Amino acid sequence: MTIRTAKLSDYPGMAALWNLCVDRGEVLYARVTPEKLRELFMRGEGRREAFCLVCAEGGEVLGLIQGVPPMSFQLARPGYAYLTTLLVDPRYRGRGVGTSLLQRLTDAARGEGGEHLMISSLNPVQITWTIPGTPGHDHNNMPGLDTDCAGAGFFRRRGFEERHREVSMYLDLSGYVFPEKVEEIRKRLRAEGIEAGVHDPTVPCEFDEMCTRVDSDYWRSVLRTELEAWKRHEPNRDERFWPDGRRPKGPRTLLTAVKDGHMVGFTGPVDMQESGRGWFTGICTDPLYERRGIATVLFNLLMRAFVEEGARFSSLFTGVENHAQKIYRTAGFEPRRCFAIMDRKI
Repeated sequence: MTIRTAKLSDYPGMAALWNLCVDRGEVLYARVTPEKLRELFMRGEGRREAFCLVCAEGGEVLGLIQGVPPMSFQLARPGYAYLTTLLVDPRYRGRGVGTSLLQRLTDAARGEGGEHLMISSLNPVQITWTIPGTPGHDHNNMPGLDTDCAGAGFFRRRGFEERHREVSMYLDLSGYVFPEKVEEIRKRLRAEGIEAGVHDPTVPCEFDEMCTRVDSDYWRSVLRTELEAWKRHEPNRDERFWPDGRRPKGPRTLLTAVKDGHMVGFTGPVDMQESGRGWFTGICTDPLYERRGIATVLFNLLMRAFVEEGARFSSLFTGVENHAQKIYRTAGFEPRRCFAIMDRKI
């Protein structure tokens, strides 16, 4: 058995091993073709040939590992390299294949100045996975190590420590009904001068103060990007989809809560993936306006907007102790899987 950098000719065997582990129920990954796997591992931010390795014998792929070197992509934490996946043929487990692959990737990361190896959604290599208990509905990015996957114990035994835990949540939108009590909350907010609904980009609205109070340059960037798109384009609702079903590049709907020209909450943008998944970046409420039901109203308006757009389901992940789970559950979301963000010193 030899551990080496993956070659083009290895990808059919790599895809076969990947799909074998999927079919055995050992990982939640979506099935792949050799071409799709090569695109995932080698095209895009942070990909390097030296960080995609196989264990092979006589041309047969017995194991594979892929990762990302430190300081090689936009969201990188200094000194952190990222582990994407590690798979070993069931016939060769217990023979040191996984340990050897992990050691080679660790050596490569250390050689690039890495101090930690992390399993996290910050990894730019985003693996699509199938949500358990659904008719093949998927999520576009695995947020960490699936705590129920076949290899969870392997990583713990090799020094990986859990830093945070996320829970994935899911909603089948076919049965979604906008709650009457949410409309009542919305009316109460309106009586307080807070208007929650589809954002009108033609009306000036300040949002920097809210972003400062929640200490999030990320939300500030999201809002700025989405609102700038409205300035560059006069939307036509008939242009939501091209004849071939694709969404045109243009502004997306934001749902906001506004009081006296200041944004005090938002969610969105309203978008839909090809799979029918209602997609959004997150939800935010100004700390000065918390516990008034703003997030509950906005989130349910978002679900209704997804239904209007034709989305079939929605999924998200959030911290296991995040109080926002109550909001998601109110809309009908249910937990489906837990994921651990883990790392170890190298």
